[in-house]
Amino acid sequence: MSQSPFQKFINPKNNAAIKEKFKQDKKKAKKQRAADIEKHFEEKRAARKRGFEQKAVVEKKSDKRQKYPQKKTGIPVKSSSAEASSNKNASFTEMPLNKFIAHCGVTSRRDAVALIKEGKVSVNKKVVTEPAFKVNEKDDVFYNGKKLFVTKNLVYILLNKPKDYITTTDDPQNRKTVLQLTKNATDQRIYPVGRLDRNTSGVLLLTNDGQLTQELTHPSFNVKKVYEVKLDKPLTKSDFEKILNGIKLEDGEIFADALAYADAKDKSIIGIELHSGRNRIVRRIFEHLGYDVKGLDRVMYANLTKKNVERGKWRYLGDKEIRALKYMNKGKNISGAGNNKKVLKQESKIQ
Repeated sequence: MSQSPFQKFINPKNNAAIKEKFKQDKKKAKKQRAADIEKHFEEKRAARKRGFEQKAVVEKKSDKRQKYPQKKTGIPVKSSSAEASSNKNASFTEMPLNKFIAHCGVTSRRDAVALIKEGKVSVNKKVVTEPAFKVNEKDDVFYNGKKLFVTKNLVYILLNKPKDYITTTDDPQNRKTVLQLTKNATDQRIYPVGRLDRNTSGVLLLTNDGQLTQELTHPSFNVKKVYEVKLDKPLTKSDFEKILNGIKLEDGEIFADALAYADAKDKSIIGIELHSGRNRIVRRIFEHLGYDVKGLDRVMYANLTKKNVERGKWRYLGDKEIRALKYMNKGKNISGAGNNKKVLKQESKIQ
């Protein structure tokens, strides 16, 4: 596998030329991303405009019928208020129960399936154990005795997770959780997107956007993750090549998308890029080769980094970051080569 994305770490002789190339690639990628996003929202604005025009035509016809209700058929026509009420009810689309729970900000769609099957959710005072059960706005959905409502205020928070905090909403053993670090951030119910184990630090996204959580955690989405790994001894060249060529673990073969020595003077510090979401995958790769992972820090998740966020602190995502996350699934090529260079630049300044 080519190591070209990591040449900055292993061949610093032409650093000025490489930096300039990174800069140009980054500019090019930014322009392309801006153009793609603008095109996407232009299409949405055009579709919305067409919808308004169609609505205006319908209302005009409705007013005409109201003015001359018996001109042709002699049959009374509904009043405009009755029509509006009928249209309002018709406009609400039924959705699966697990999707409804996710939109209410309780948890992700995938985790909602488990809650439903455990009998913790009721619809109209009847326990429902089928995640695909259809519900609409007229249904009363309860979880743990509380009625659920679709969340309107979406919240997106980036946390620089420290060690000794677990990535869960609550813990029976009363261990420290990441939600304790963000308890003053919002009054909405938020939850972590994916997991970082207790001894892993770094970038963690928390939100109440169930749809985005579903997309980012689904295996087909292939979210990019970049880690800094501190080993108990230097990584040998042969093991370096093994990781790039693929290692067979108990749950299947795994390949690193890119690998580099993050510090030319200390080959026990490694930068590794993966798309896999398997449990403890980074630790298992190095432990399989006989290394002990002394420290593991996630420096990038999707297009998010921990830049300017101190360990244990958090910040809200900006509008551009949120749009980029939501648009990634529709235009994965946006992240492109320019963003790979950006990752490498940031890796060299890992906290």
